[in-house]
Order: sequence, then C-alpha cells, then structure tokens
Amino acid sequence: MKHCNKIHIIGEVGSGKTYLAGKLSQQLNINYYQLDNVVWRRGEDSDTRNPQEVRDAILNDIVNKEKWIIEGVHYKWVQRSFELADVIIYLETNVFIRDIQMLKRFIKQKLGLEKGNYNQTLKNVYIMIKWNHKFNTERKPLIDKILYSFDYKVHKFKSNKQVIQYYLDKNC
Repeated sequence: MKHCNKIHIIGEVGSGKTYLAGKLSQQLNINYYQLDNVVWRRGEDSDTRNPQEVRDAILNDIVNKEKWIIEGVHYKWVQRSFELADVIIYLETNVFIRDIQMLKRFIKQKLGLEKGNYNQTLKNVYIMIKWNHKFNTERKPLIDKILYSFDYKVHKFKSNKQVIQYYLDKNC
C-alpha cells in the first residue's frame, strides 16, 4: 500500500466503523469524521438534518484536507470521498455480530459508559436491527455497484481486528 492518508470506511450500522475509525485515527495520527455528523446538525435537545448544500459543503471541506478518515453507512452522495480516498475499507461484518454491536452500544450509552451522537431508545434499536437485516438484499448490492469502479482500492474485511492487523503490517 503506497499511502493511507485518505481512508473511507463504509459498512452497515453496527459493523464497527466508528470504533475502527477511532483506532486508525490514533495509530495513523489522522483525524476522523463521522458522516452522520455531516448529515445532521447536532442540537442540545434534538438533531436537524442539514440541507443538501450544507451537507455537501461540509463533506467537500473534509475531503479537501491533506489527511482524513471518513466513516459512515452513506454511499449515494459521497462519490467525491470515494474518488479521493487512497483506500476504501468495506466492513462486511456478519448480520448477527452487527445486531450484538448495536445492543452493546445501546447498553453502554444507557449506562453512561459511552457517549453517542443521539439519544438511544429501544424503539431506535429495534428499527436499526430490522433495517440491518435488510442490508445484504437491499443496500449492499447498491454499494457494491457504486464501489465497482474503485475496486482497485477497495479492501473488504469481516472484522475490525483484521483491518487493524492489515494496516499495522503494511505500516501505513
């Protein structure tokens, strides 16, 4: 691998994108950005969806930096980050592992052990788990189609542990 200054991490909810982005950020000394925080303007009491122009301008500011790690489930409007990325990490975590990750995140945030971007509710977890089980049939084929033209820089992994070891071995 030549360089790892611009990394895009994509995967389903609960696949470990944020955890991985944080770990790689520490190891590589590169700031990471969550696409959910590009889409949403975080408020004290509630979040508001950014207008498309604002969202796109924020993403453009990020990808114009010398180094970045971007993580998110989003794929339709992030073409520029795919184009500019040195590497695209595609987390293809097992559906049941993603379910467990979502439940663990819910519990940790409810116990105050972890801070989240939004207020977790059982209803939200239920909706995300239902959504998660449609990933392989609904969203994954669309993501695969979009990433096909970037196949030369897409690296697919089943776990964060595999990713971290791979990048440590490559000395990015």
